[in-house]
Amino acid sequence: MRPGLRLGGAAAAALLVGLAGVAALGWSLARPVNAPVAMPPGFEPVIANGTHGSLLRTPGATQCALLMHGIRADRRAMAARAGFLREAGFTALAIDLQGHGETPGEMITFGHREARDASNGVAYLRSQGCRMVLAIGQSLGGAAALLGDGPVAADAVVLESVYPTIEDAVANRLGMRFGAAGRLAAPLLYLQIPLRTGIGRNQLRPLDAVRKLRVPVLVAGGTRDQHTPPHETVRLFEAAPGPKELWLVEGAAHEDLYAFDPVQYRARLAAFLTGRKPE
Repeated sequence: MRPGLRLGGAAAAALLVGLAGVAALGWSLARPVNAPVAMPPGFEPVIANGTHGSLLRTPGATQCALLMHGIRADRRAMAARAGFLREAGFTALAIDLQGHGETPGEMITFGHREARDASNGVAYLRSQGCRMVLAIGQSLGGAAALLGDGPVAADAVVLESVYPTIEDAVANRLGMRFGAAGRLAAPLLYLQIPLRTGIGRNQLRPLDAVRKLRVPVLVAGGTRDQHTPPHETVRLFEAAPGPKELWLVEGAAHEDLYAFDPVQYRARLAAFLTGRKPE
């Protein structure tokens, strides 16, 4: 075989291997992560129109919180927040988003189908006599609070570490793994999303959806977050119509902001809910 043909064959083989790798990575990002969930004592199991959750009830409370976890987590990640919210007089419902924990789902859709779970959670809390509902969403949970048929019907919303567009989310994650080459390859990954899910990339733009919010919103993110860098958190904040607050958590990465600094988180959330200026 001539050298040119050998080189051409090797290049074609390398290309096929690369494309197969991108396809496999796309599936790994979207695959469901269902598993049984055991919550701490005191939580009541709930199934709200197919959405599995756990309720930590505060007797007589009419203010309630819906808690939504990040990608590849489940409602256990919100158990500690539910505890401090009960201390503050809230009944708290932590849910599993579709494809996570005990809520069924064929694939993760980065907030689009998960938005149904957010709506189910708010509807359940309203049925329990909740007059005021606060929705708190971390990463995927924040996207679920915005996407689908529009922002969730809560009375106030906290968005933590939420990507502005799916293109940004994919490029950031590939850039973290593979540097500049990963960012260049990002279209190969996010162009798969409509093929895999039937959901257009224009439906995965929290940056657009947040403009439809008509309730107070707290937009938060870490100053060391590489998945959703601070400037993207600021973009999301600037797009919200208000009333709104921005909180850039010094030193935090793409992580549980409550776990990172519980004292500051409690103070910041209390100030947001009462309309006070944070100290």
